[in-house]
Amino acid sequence: MSKVQLIADAGSTKVEWCLLNNGKTKTVLTSGVSPYFLNGDQIVTLLETALLPKLKNVVIEEVFYYGTGCLNPDNRKMVQKSLRRLFREAKIQVWHDVEGAARGLCGRTKGIACILGTGASACYYDGRKIQKNSPGLGYVLGDEGSGAYLGRKVIQYFLYNTFDEDLRARFDAAYVTNATEILERVYKQPLPNRYLASFAKFLADNRGHYMVENIIEDGLNDFFFTHLCKFQEAWKYPISFVGSIAFGFKDVLKELCSSYSFELGKVLQKPMKGLIEYHS
Repeated sequence: MSKVQLIADAGSTKVEWCLLNNGKTKTVLTSGVSPYFLNGDQIVTLLETALLPKLKNVVIEEVFYYGTGCLNPDNRKMVQKSLRRLFREAKIQVWHDVEGAARGLCGRTKGIACILGTGASACYYDGRKIQKNSPGLGYVLGDEGSGAYLGRKVIQYFLYNTFDEDLRARFDAAYVTNATEILERVYKQPLPNRYLASFAKFLADNRGHYMVENIIEDGLNDFFFTHLCKFQEAWKYPISFVGSIAFGFKDVLKELCSSYSFELGKVLQKPMKGLIEYHS
């Protein structure tokens, strides 16, 4: 008889939980879990409120958690302790989100796996484990090509008054905001990375405008140059992507792969389907 398993794909904006029980699946979405922004007690409180009520009358035997920030050993331990408080009888394994992307995208084959969501990162995966990793460094120091990175560029264009009149009018219609509010949200309020990433939607909604296309292409090219070009394997194996930014701008990824002579692999919005196959 198969074990009752819970798989988590945890980003800083949202977490997708998938319950596997006797061949059936159940999906639960909660807000994001980042150990850089939440402590152990806050993680437990969040999941007690948003997750556990939707898993009633089920005894979880295994938890496979793939989470942002969990490359850091201290963060990984904190997340593991938090999960153990919630699932006392379960065997709990915690990996970082890049491992989840690699397994979800590549399964048990070699390839380059990339995350382009709120944050960004890339790795070379040999079909069993990650051999090389290019970390994202977070929204302040890195995360080139991510939602936060692209959203920050949108805000810069707005605050520096770089947008032309047409695009400025579109921005004003979409967001009723000003410099004071933006700086307050970025520098004084919690979860600024999510706030920055929310402005990436403006790019998706205004495709075709030359300034929008420049922001998207330049931002994603920064990811290719900073991360993918560090891997010699990038010219040997398919490069696959997962995340909302990757999925939304896959046409640009295709063009960039062609210009760099890379082979484009899968482009998925979420890795969960692949993770279910991997753990099954």
